[in-house]
Amino acid sequence: MFSRQQKITLAIAGIAFLSGGWLMQQTSRPEQNVYRQARLFDEVLSRVADYYVDSLNEHQLYRFAIDGMLREIGDPYSGFLDGRELRALSEQTTGNYAGIGIQIEVRDGAILVVAPLPETPAERAGLQTGDRIIAVDDSSTERWNQDRAVSALRGPAGSQVTIRVQRPGNPALLTFRLTRAEIHARSVRLATLLEGGVGFIELWTFSEATARELAAAIDSLRAAGMRSLILDLRWNPGGLLEEGAQVADLFLDRGMEIVETRGRAPGSSRQFVDEAPQRYPRLPLVVLVNGATASASEIVAGALQDHDRAVVVGTTTFGKGVVQSVFRLSSEAVLKLTTSRWYTPSGRSIQRPQHDGRDQDDRDPDEEPAASDSTPVFRTTGGRTVRGGGGIRPDVVVRVDSLTRARRDRLQRALGQNVVRYTDALAAFALEMRGRRDIDSPLFSVGPSMRERFVELLRERGVTLDRAVLDETWPVIERVLATQTARFVFGRAGEVRRQAVEDPVLRTAVDLAARARSPEELLRLAGGAPAERSTAPGGARR
Repeated sequence: MFSRQQKITLAIAGIAFLSGGWLMQQTSRPEQNVYRQARLFDEVLSRVADYYVDSLNEHQLYRFAIDGMLREIGDPYSGFLDGRELRALSEQTTGNYAGIGIQIEVRDGAILVVAPLPETPAERAGLQTGDRIIAVDDSSTERWNQDRAVSALRGPAGSQVTIRVQRPGNPALLTFRLTRAEIHARSVRLATLLEGGVGFIELWTFSEATARELAAAIDSLRAAGMRSLILDLRWNPGGLLEEGAQVADLFLDRGMEIVETRGRAPGSSRQFVDEAPQRYPRLPLVVLVNGATASASEIVAGALQDHDRAVVVGTTTFGKGVVQSVFRLSSEAVLKLTTSRWYTPSGRSIQRPQHDGRDQDDRDPDEEPAASDSTPVFRTTGGRTVRGGGGIRPDVVVRVDSLTRARRDRLQRALGQNVVRYTDALAAFALEMRGRRDIDSPLFSVGPSMRERFVELLRERGVTLDRAVLDETWPVIERVLATQTARFVFGRAGEVRRQAVEDPVLRTAVDLAARARSPEELLRLAGGAPAERSTAPGGARR
């Protein structure tokens, strides 16, 4: 049997091995030998465990040591995951969990159904966007936060949960008894056809079935008459590298490079090459990105841009050009460790600079950072200039115009601590419009009476905006108010129809996609447009 100190020494040696063996490699100086360092650690741990003023068990101390080691690496993407964090990682990579299948938000102190997911217990039972969940299994949801609501609604597949709901326009309380099931959260959040034969697909993660789900959505839209496609990767945080490569594979020719990874550990350097003939060779493709487009999303955008296969529109992406490997340490814990950097087909690294392990870019994702001429220049397959470093810069940059930014900043200052009450009023207005059922198109006009009603809803929640502030910032408020109302009355497809008129990025993309008859023509149209467009939101009118 090993003594307590021997066990600790062996454990620390194991931790050093898992972290890349960096201690094992420093053997040129005897005092740096890994076993000597492990014994030193053992002595420190023993003194802390025995003599520290507060009681700390060895399990806590080992966890402190692991977290401290990973923190000192200075890499924000590496970490030791267990418990809830590990379950979240599993859900992100597989898209699977057990529950009833709804998206929720907390508004006005209640749990609001944003949307039931397709083919889930919630959809089959008839839950609708805008429903307020006021009780779960006889427990009131008043003052619940989102985490508590998610915990209560999820549970083992086959178990039952009873919820009571208030529905806009219906005075009666509705009771639903649902049987939880295994839910697959699809990567394709929305696939719809806009005016002019322009398809729109919103992709919000890269999990195990993303490429297959995207192909099915594209095939469905083509059957409905789609002539060009907008792939929305804004706010997509990424996911599995392999799925990113397979998504790019759908649009590239056999043999084209998609991405290359380079690392020092065996198996960390790989080249991903298109393995199948292009599935949609004549389909014009616009890819939307912003500052929250990261990781696998950037791999897709970079590969399609480097091969001149898509026009990228929006603002510069996040800039995460590194890859993490997941090492399972036990049934309840994993180590997520950065093991390589990745490069686009032209050779670009898009990793943005970091300092002390912290990301430097805390900008609004929809605002474009100042361009730098110091970043390295690369060439696409067709000879176009692209730059490395700090994310993927779009082919067509759509900036937030200075007037809109000023109005938004003025509204933020005026609201101060009342931002949550303001968003509650937005949701209350949208639900009221849904209950009244007198809006017959997502492109409805926000008239004076609607403005007065929204101001009244603000006052009811203790929020008063000075008349001058309200007049100045109303274009910003109106856009958000109309978009959220379109969502709650007509669903996500209705919201996108509204955004196609009001959102500068989507409006620019629709204009390009509607005019292009081929991928080559789309590139010419984008090249013929100004390098940057500054557009204020326009009013949507019937």
